[in-house]
Amino acid sequence: MILRVLRPSILLRGTGLLQILLLLVLVSAAARMPHSGSLRASDAAGQREGLQWDQRYANAPLQQELLTQKVLSSYDETESVDVKIREKLSTAPQTLHALLQGLAVMQDRNFEIWQGTWPKAIDWTAAVMGTHISATLHAITADASLPSLEQENCALSANATVLENLINRYFTHITTFYFGENAFSLRMQAYDDMLWVVLGWLEGINFINAHTASHYMYTGDDEKFSWYGNDFIPAFAHRARIFWELASQGWDTSLCAGGMLWNPRLTPYKNAITNQLYISASMSMYLYFPGDDNESPYRTKQSTIPPAPGYDPKYLEAAIEGYKWLSTSNMTNEKGLFADGFHIRGWRGGGHNGSIGSGKCDVRDEMVYTYNQGVLLTGLRGLWHATGARSYLEDGHELIRNVIAATGWHVEDPEQRRKWHGIGRNGIMEESCDARGDCSQDSQTFKGIFFHHTATFCAPLPANGSDPVLFTADAELSDYHLQSCQGYAAWVQHNAQAAYNTRDEDGRFGMWWVPGLWRSEEDREYDYEVPQLGTDYRNKGVPRDSLWQLPGQLFTQPHPTPYPIPSQKSLWESRDPNNRGRGRTVETQSGGVSVIRAWYKSLSNVDDDGTVANEH
Repeated sequence: MILRVLRPSILLRGTGLLQILLLLVLVSAAARMPHSGSLRASDAAGQREGLQWDQRYANAPLQQELLTQKVLSSYDETESVDVKIREKLSTAPQTLHALLQGLAVMQDRNFEIWQGTWPKAIDWTAAVMGTHISATLHAITADASLPSLEQENCALSANATVLENLINRYFTHITTFYFGENAFSLRMQAYDDMLWVVLGWLEGINFINAHTASHYMYTGDDEKFSWYGNDFIPAFAHRARIFWELASQGWDTSLCAGGMLWNPRLTPYKNAITNQLYISASMSMYLYFPGDDNESPYRTKQSTIPPAPGYDPKYLEAAIEGYKWLSTSNMTNEKGLFADGFHIRGWRGGGHNGSIGSGKCDVRDEMVYTYNQGVLLTGLRGLWHATGARSYLEDGHELIRNVIAATGWHVEDPEQRRKWHGIGRNGIMEESCDARGDCSQDSQTFKGIFFHHTATFCAPLPANGSDPVLFTADAELSDYHLQSCQGYAAWVQHNAQAAYNTRDEDGRFGMWWVPGLWRSEEDREYDYEVPQLGTDYRNKGVPRDSLWQLPGQLFTQPHPTPYPIPSQKSLWESRDPNNRGRGRTVETQSGGVSVIRAWYKSLSNVDDDGTVANEH
């Protein structure tokens, strides 16, 4: 424990933010032990000045719901929900506290360091968990309000040491995951599964570079202090390179004049997520892949593979071509949201003995998933950075605005506001399976993915830089981008608060965020109907018909779908709607961490004087 190396007097000298950091470090070990159920109650109650806490709620099964109702009832009914609950996550210290608390629960309760993974995650969701860890550490290390390791005469302050210890602790989880990741299984899975791996390890490299640049300075003799994290860059880069090369084999021009195939073990299906991942992973390879001289292959008849240079134009060309195809594919619906993907009409086996049918992407599946609206944003930001074309940023902002509108955020009438608007209600993002309580392990990961990529897109644009190949923003473009993103901040906070309020007594986030802002029994009894517009194969499994399955073969996903449902209670029978179905999992926890991080980054993008910060 850190108390063995830090004197008590040091604990009193830290800033408010670092006292929070230190407190969370000290209690992280306790999070591994059985909880008494008081975390959620004491935390929420303590944030309400003048609120009388009723002890009978301390051990009640309905603790979270009753507390939420008690808190809300202490306010004037004429006030909006935003006004009533905004204090909880209204400042950077409070949001940092919530972020680190959520991260501690996610890791201490779900990550096994001796296995180097989250045992209850599946291969691709584990890759996303690693991405969230790196992104969270990046957000913390980039926060200029926290103490820097750059101290005079190389002496570290106690606060900086605490912060560095915290970052190193979770970075250790990332490095052990490198060895715990099921890389040999993932190389044989669908192309989207492979691309999650690429994004995850490039996010790790991005964090290492940011932490080194922010906290390890040049000394007078121009020698740089070494942070041990840099030793892992070659390994991370090698895995990202191998998986990008494996996944890029899914780019197909024989059908639809381009586009990524989803799964080689099914009929040709060119879906939004695989194509968005290809664009964003290709751009991230161009921007962050430093090169790779490791000759070890993953799947090849060759005994070695040639070196790969960093900043290779082929990655940029792949992203440009990928987005050109996607943007002209007619894959968005009337609300401006991405439908799931395209089949080819009449396709029957292809090749010499079959038929490619129309050869066109002309059977669109209208299913809408939240992550299909977010992954592209990382690629669009990167495309602007590499080409200077403002249209990429404009397309990204248009997509975010379409998403916000499709949650009913701009609807004023309360009755109309809580109806389904395309991807949510009451201004809260929602998966179509949320209200039913039957979301799969896949879907439980989706909303967190959206907010991760939204936060990446909305970071301040670089205003200057030494790289002659990459573009920077002038004052007008920087202001346009950041003012647009600040316009989304209230919506992000609204979703962060809703997610925050779904935590149970152990601090675990729920999957369905809408109940986090329920105000009455009438809200519970409302008919949360969601129209079914397409094939919900992410929750109900791939259909066993000729549209999806190859002739003479039957593909079933490696994890059974639909997933085992421990509770089939209806919404009306279950007092905590997030206890239905798969309940609270590492995937739902990652979603909560991601949306809290998105809100934290929104706050950290604003300087003390209220002006928006620029990235340098």
